[in-house]
Amino acid sequence: MDSRSVLEQVRSGKLSVAEAERYFNRKAYKNLNYARLDTSREQRTGFAEVVYCSGKPDAYLAEIYKRLLAEQGEVFGTRATPEQYELVRQQLPDIVYDPVARTLKQERPDKERCGCVVVCTAGTADIPVAEEAAQTAEFFGTHVERLYDVGVSGIHRLLDKVDLLQQANCVVTAAGMEGALPSVIGGLADCPVIAVPTSVGYGASFGGVAALLSMLNSCASGMSVVNIDNGFGAGYLAGMMNHLD
Repeated sequence: MDSRSVLEQVRSGKLSVAEAERYFNRKAYKNLNYARLDTSREQRTGFAEVVYCSGKPDAYLAEIYKRLLAEQGEVFGTRATPEQYELVRQQLPDIVYDPVARTLKQERPDKERCGCVVVCTAGTADIPVAEEAAQTAEFFGTHVERLYDVGVSGIHRLLDKVDLLQQANCVVTAAGMEGALPSVIGGLADCPVIAVPTSVGYGASFGGVAALLSMLNSCASGMSVVNIDNGFGAGYLAGMMNHLD
């Protein structure tokens, strides 16, 4: 919840003055020594802190999840392993793991999603990155439509869905190999396009560098590019764009 939401809930009677006071009196961060949890990030930016799970020691990760859930009422993490899921589930039995996107989350049950972001992939192999983007945007209150396996080797699959692209407030496009799909979508959609190069491809794709360079050199207007395999960054940015008034 951001500050505006708190005030609106007080006005509507859903939140008491005492509860609102506790919200505004929270410290800006929680110091766990090994982590300083940014508990005021949602107040500042509109979106709460997200956990990057990869590489975190087991004992630290479980406590971080527990503390963030207590502070925020929900928690979202990326790049989690099945082993980390089992570890966190011992502390938080309602935590949900997606093995494709590698997300680890517990959401508020009454969450509303608005607007429209379309998440596309060139191929099925790009779906893990795309799902990270889609679930990030959904976690932050955005309605997401998925359009997978519509790459340029069968462009008719994409042209069949142009109406959906033109309904979107933003389109996220994940592609490996030569990375051509975002440029094509940039010429069809009347909204910002976020291109996500993926590490999918054979030797000369250089782990996604070929797709990255192709996207950076695109002649399509209104397109921005994030880092290789950075579905989270694309989903976060798409969510911000979707919520612009």
